[in-house]
Amino acid sequence: MGKNRLEAFSDGVLAIIITIMVLELKVPHGADWSALSKLMPVFLSYVLSFIYVGIYWNNHHHLLHAVKHVSGGVLWANLHLLFWLSLIPFVTGWMGENHFSALPAALYGGVLMMAGVAYWILVRSIIVIDGKDSLVAQAIGRDTKGVISIVVYLVAMPLAFVSVWLALAGYIAIALLWFVPDSRFEKRLQDASH
Repeated sequence: MGKNRLEAFSDGVLAIIITIMVLELKVPHGADWSALSKLMPVFLSYVLSFIYVGIYWNNHHHLLHAVKHVSGGVLWANLHLLFWLSLIPFVTGWMGENHFSALPAALYGGVLMMAGVAYWILVRSIIVIDGKDSLVAQAIGRDTKGVISIVVYLVAMPLAFVSVWLALAGYIAIALLWFVPDSRFEKRLQDASH
């Protein structure tokens, strides 16, 4: 089975997710800085979520570029990932509207954690189809970044009830960890082409 439809569908869903998030940014009622400053929590949560969706889009692109085959299992694993990513606009809006309160911030981390788990499942599904010696398997290796991410989310979710700012610092740290596109795939693709 080819991967083109999977890639096109995923790109479309991610574009819609970003569109939904930006539509949640409401124009302030007033033309001064104080009116704009009231929207700062909503805007900051949007920026963080935009970066996260961009990270997933970028790494998903690199992942699919290295894939040789897809199966029904890979299609379902990809839909599972898209499901969790599609919840990002909801938790983003809830967290921003409530000025980074504990429960919305914890649920935000829960959605990020489940998206991370879903990405891990997608990668494993691809490795099952392409093989343990595949480009994807070689590039992923032990997936230290993925494991660290899930552990930080697991710690940050309950931490949000103690210090929401420490939980947010954890989410930002993971975004920074993944901000540079996953070079493991690019390196393996370059090596394979030479």
